[in-house]
Amino acid sequence: MKILLTGKTGQVGYELERSLQGLGEIIAVDRTQMDLSNLDQIRNVIRTVKPDLIVNPAAYTAVDKAESEPELAMLINGIAPGVIAEEAKKIGAGIIHYSTDYVFDGGKRGAQGEFVPYTEEDVPNPINVYGKTKLAGEQAIIASGCPHLILRTSWVYSTYGKNFLLTMLRLGNERDELKIVDDQWGSPTWSGWIADTTAQLIKEKLVSSDAAGDRAERFAAINGIYNFVNSGYVTWCGFARGIFANAALDGRLLKKSAPIVYSISTLDYPVPAERPLNSELSTQKLQMILNVPVSSWSESLQECLARESAFNK
Repeated sequence: MKILLTGKTGQVGYELERSLQGLGEIIAVDRTQMDLSNLDQIRNVIRTVKPDLIVNPAAYTAVDKAESEPELAMLINGIAPGVIAEEAKKIGAGIIHYSTDYVFDGGKRGAQGEFVPYTEEDVPNPINVYGKTKLAGEQAIIASGCPHLILRTSWVYSTYGKNFLLTMLRLGNERDELKIVDDQWGSPTWSGWIADTTAQLIKEKLVSSDAAGDRAERFAAINGIYNFVNSGYVTWCGFARGIFANAALDGRLLKKSAPIVYSISTLDYPVPAERPLNSELSTQKLQMILNVPVSSWSESLQECLARESAFNK
């Protein structure tokens, strides 16, 4: 199997280049080789490589900046995935594409007014530019008719790039007190888990000789949208406290005592892009149809920090 991996320098792409090894020939490209804002370049790369599978974690991910760059965000997140899918269909390839919890408005509640998790059957209603562009990308892939897995993830972090985990570790080493939003709920999801679980999916569902039918039939059997997150729900404030509780056990990650973390509301921390208050995603479909084991966010956080600590020895 020949796999074309986009965005190899991003949080998820970086981990995917590692975890996809052994599944076939991996052609990993970055923005200089395949810029999602250049539709002709996208077509040329796919026609040249002729992959059997395209794994596409590349995206415009600057949520706040997207409010002032809606056209660029739509080109990269909304239009480019459709072009990728159209080219994939022409050569008989499938696509694995990553989307986001931000396709929802965050207002889903239960009978008692409590937040309840979104399922794949809930109707999206994004409230910021980023979410609107990612939804457009989903719709374009589906409209292409290309075999696809659209994996909606959330609150992605890693020890690579720019993300909440690294920001907290930096601030935790600089400050004694922090104020963190405590009324937005979601599932922090480690990019290492995303990559390893994606690789396992490909191995078991598309590559394994035990799987029934040819590759196209195998893909058709699992085609669709799946919530793809670590289990359990927490606020950003709770996530920050979890980071510091784990990092405090290793002086290489936190070189002083953990800061005091105070709770604040979304209204106390204004940003250009509105965020959904409820980003909880159910993984029931992922587990039942794809038989994917889902680690809890706290377990993945511990594994992520343990790996970083090992690298820093």
